[in-house]
Amino acid sequence: MAGRIVVAGAGAVGAGIAYHLAHLGARDVVLADRAEIASGATGKAMGGVRQQFSTPEEVALARASVPLFRELGSPLFDPVGYLFVATTEEGRVRLIERAELQRGLGVPVEDVDPSSVEGLRADDVLTAVICREDGVAEPAEVTRELVRRAAEGGVDVRERTDARAIPHDVLVVGAGASSAELVPELPVRPLCRQLVDVGPVDGLPADLPMVIEEETGFHFRRRADTLRLAMPEPAPRWGADEVVDDSIVEDKRLRLAHRYPPGADAPIVRAWAGLYDMTPDAHPIIGWVGEGMYAACGFSGHGFMQAPAVGRAVAEELLGRELSVDLSPYRLERFAGDPTFPETLVL
Repeated sequence: MAGRIVVAGAGAVGAGIAYHLAHLGARDVVLADRAEIASGATGKAMGGVRQQFSTPEEVALARASVPLFRELGSPLFDPVGYLFVATTEEGRVRLIERAELQRGLGVPVEDVDPSSVEGLRADDVLTAVICREDGVAEPAEVTRELVRRAAEGGVDVRERTDARAIPHDVLVVGAGASSAELVPELPVRPLCRQLVDVGPVDGLPADLPMVIEEETGFHFRRRADTLRLAMPEPAPRWGADEVVDDSIVEDKRLRLAHRYPPGADAPIVRAWAGLYDMTPDAHPIIGWVGEGMYAACGFSGHGFMQAPAVGRAVAEELLGRELSVDLSPYRLERFAGDPTFPETLVL
């Protein structure tokens, strides 16, 4: 497509789109953010990169994103794996069934003995699986690297700028939870989630995987000599207020003490809140949403890890190329009927 393409939002998704537009030869691209690069949800993210989703559509986006993360390599991406543990019979069945689906889609999920993970409490674990291609990354740093590459390829990067004020032929809305401000008909709404870093923790193994409890969704990862903790909250906090609930912080620390005793007494380094851009079925909206308006939002907590594949496919569609991944499941029009593929593994 000819003309100027303006990308609204310099988080991971917007940066991925801008980078791939430049990589594919687009010559008039602007990446704009009303704040700064990675200053929104991307800069507050957990930093996980996983292929272990519960629907084929999400697995496809995740699998297509792995090559770029692998190319970035350490220290931006570390493939330490994602370890899921189940402690109940119901959780065990879910884990086994999901692993079978994932293997059928090409995800190299392995059964694993959880006691092999140094420091992990495993006496109550019935089943554990790991994908060793998955891992952890630094969302803000990855995004800045993609923006650097985009700028090197000719993209005009503008911070503290309203994208709507820039003359354009196409406006790509990749503004996360704020996307509905630009396109009010988008069924995207903010959900407040929070994280906490604790540490230092002595003797953290360099290969400690991201650990996720199947039943509770509690999960944690190593970051240098600290541990980053997250968990779905018992009551969803809909709205744009990014407020830390201290009771949730303490609950996560107690769960860490149970699952990873070496971190039991680690002091709080910081706690913070950010926003997921949720859709009714927890899948993103990707595609045309009006004349000259294209959406790439509603990633429901998965935007960072899916940004490489989404960025490439969106760039391909905007430039009239053959798509590297199928975007048809993510069109806005699906909400005119009954969404048929709700993602259940929203962490």
